[in-house]
Amino acid sequence: MTNKRRLLLLIPVFILAACNNKQPIAEEAAEPGFKTPRSVEMNPSYEPLPVEESLKRFRLPGGYRLEIVAAEPMISEPAAIAWDGNGRMYVAQMETYMQTIDAKGQDAPISRIMRLEDTDNDGRMDKSTVFIDSLLSPRMILCVGNELLVNETNTFDIHAYKDENGDGVADTKRTVYSKPVRAYGNVEHQRSGLDWNIDNNIYVTTDLQKYRYKDKMLLADSLAYGNNGQWGLTHDDYGRIYFSRAASSVAASGFHVNPAYGQFDLFDEKEESVFRQVWPGVKTPDANANVRKEDSTLIVFTSSCGQAVYRGDQLPKSIQGDYFACEPVGRLVRRAKISETDDVIKVKNVYDADEFITTSDFNFRPVNTYTGPDGCLYLVDMYRGIIQESEWVKPGMRIYDQVRSKGLDKHVRRGRIYRLVHETTERVPQPRMLDESSEKLVSYLSHPNGWWRDNAQKELVVRNDMSVLPLLEKLFANGSSLARLHALWTIDGLEKIDKKVLLTALSDEDVQIKKAAIRISEKFIPDEKVLEKLLSLSDDESKEVLGQLVLSLNKSGVSSARGAIENIFIKYKSHPLLAAIKQMFASNEEKMKFGSKLVSLNEAARKRVMRGSEIFEQLCSTCHGPGGVGLPARIAPPLMGKIKLLNNRTPLIKILLHGLKGPVDGVNYPEVMMSMKSYDDEWIASVLNYVRFDMSMASFPELPNDYLNSLMITPEEVAEVRKQYATRTAPWTWEELLGSK
Repeated sequence: MTNKRRLLLLIPVFILAACNNKQPIAEEAAEPGFKTPRSVEMNPSYEPLPVEESLKRFRLPGGYRLEIVAAEPMISEPAAIAWDGNGRMYVAQMETYMQTIDAKGQDAPISRIMRLEDTDNDGRMDKSTVFIDSLLSPRMILCVGNELLVNETNTFDIHAYKDENGDGVADTKRTVYSKPVRAYGNVEHQRSGLDWNIDNNIYVTTDLQKYRYKDKMLLADSLAYGNNGQWGLTHDDYGRIYFSRAASSVAASGFHVNPAYGQFDLFDEKEESVFRQVWPGVKTPDANANVRKEDSTLIVFTSSCGQAVYRGDQLPKSIQGDYFACEPVGRLVRRAKISETDDVIKVKNVYDADEFITTSDFNFRPVNTYTGPDGCLYLVDMYRGIIQESEWVKPGMRIYDQVRSKGLDKHVRRGRIYRLVHETTERVPQPRMLDESSEKLVSYLSHPNGWWRDNAQKELVVRNDMSVLPLLEKLFANGSSLARLHALWTIDGLEKIDKKVLLTALSDEDVQIKKAAIRISEKFIPDEKVLEKLLSLSDDESKEVLGQLVLSLNKSGVSSARGAIENIFIKYKSHPLLAAIKQMFASNEEKMKFGSKLVSLNEAARKRVMRGSEIFEQLCSTCHGPGGVGLPARIAPPLMGKIKLLNNRTPLIKILLHGLKGPVDGVNYPEVMMSMKSYDDEWIASVLNYVRFDMSMASFPELPNDYLNSLMITPEEVAEVRKQYATRTAPWTWEELLGSK
């Protein structure tokens, strides 16, 4: 198999087709800078600090400050938050996460979701109830109407909880989605999200599917070409989805196209190498990744997560639309600006060799950010000593000694939620959407705060109230740009888009309206008038429109559209976005072809390879790259082309059972390959068979079927190697494996 054959495409440039009608952002110079130059606290206190003392340790630009919204003992180990339509906050608490250095009791179902309320609207929560208890580390929550959707660790199931009597405690539970298999990966690598996007799809990380809420259930739709991201995802005003891939040091990823069409990242190597660098305000000796020699601070993102695009209305205009990402190992929050040229944009750190939020508090562990109903930016801080799952905190590892010597494993059962405010911020009324009429909700689609627009649209779709269709059509005709966009998608969410409205939207001058209409048109193709209108857009001036056009036409599969697609690719072969989409199409075709090659395997082997493919894309690709081609960050060795190793069965089993450390083929990598021995023999055999078959064996189609099947690793073979090396705890080295057979 050659390196040209890849299941997914990873291209090195950090750009995205931008919207032509993006609201102008004030020059950064209009904002005051930092009052003091950046410095690194070299002798921090490792002990947890009281909330008021911790607030003093933050460093932010002039005019900004953090306010406490909730803290221990009201909350404990917060990981994610969500608000219902009436502004009540739900806090998902992972209360068994790394309570000891060896993660003892991590799978105990004793975590909770708290419901917090600010009864006097002063910005600080003053009422707390245990909304749900006895959970196994809840990781995804979403408010839908009067219910809270919840997913727990180790499962794909999603349940809806409801407080029937108004006491702040859930009384009923029902299943809205079920998939009766164990979720892949440890607590750090499983999915997150439940982000209801403007297109009315609900997105998650890692998992190869999205959801649609219909008839009080979640309907799953496959993402055939893969998914992206690790902890946390977000969307901007126009529905572009932002993931992050911590293992590959990528803080913003996947926002170029909707994952329904595939995935790729466009990185400009020079810009991306700068963007990957982080600038903590306190030394980080407890990092597994490399640190600077001069001040012991983290060099690059190693745990980027919990990102948000700020879409509120209570912070300065210069910060609206900016991208935020947490780095809990570095104890900082990145703020990035978007610049655009010729319909492409770059994400760039606002500050030169500095960060928006840093601290000298050693226990600050930001893991999530959100735009809130009050128009401010919210920050979830687990506030703890260890922020690394136990697989990476083993005896012999650098971080293990740091945790032990500084007593970080004792810093647990705390947590803070902050709100970012500015000296110009004002308190605003709390929402009451759950109690208001559908007609009133339509008016909120014009609200300056994106939280209000999103939640009004969601509530309208959930209510399925067709009486508001005339109001939505009127808003689409006469509203502001963003209000018209929400109105269009709300009509689509109610499944009442007609051809007249669609054709009008396809002729709109607004780039984002036109793009949305192209996506919506997919369900109308091959209608003759719709297809004719789509083909007429082949000469559109916006490359962003053309990008969506080729995506939708290609997805339709209509043969008469092939010529238009090829003409666009030829005409704009040098444009980064369109060139990348063309390459993505080729990659997608290769991935689809892969399925046909499985016919050479017997049923048991075929099932293992297919399961291994899913596991690899969800878990292993974060370090080894999609399709095993490696990553620009060189976190781990590429597997594609390593035929000598891949064809040697026992060493591969050893690597998954015990891990791998040190140079590989003479190349040093920053991360240690973790042990996977906690997974059963079937799981390990599936991963290895996929890797061997896809990256080695399938390049020899002339091999007889019987011989191919004989090369498959069986669970029994894994069990034998596991038994043979049962007492081994240390990772293998490359030199040791070279001598294995």
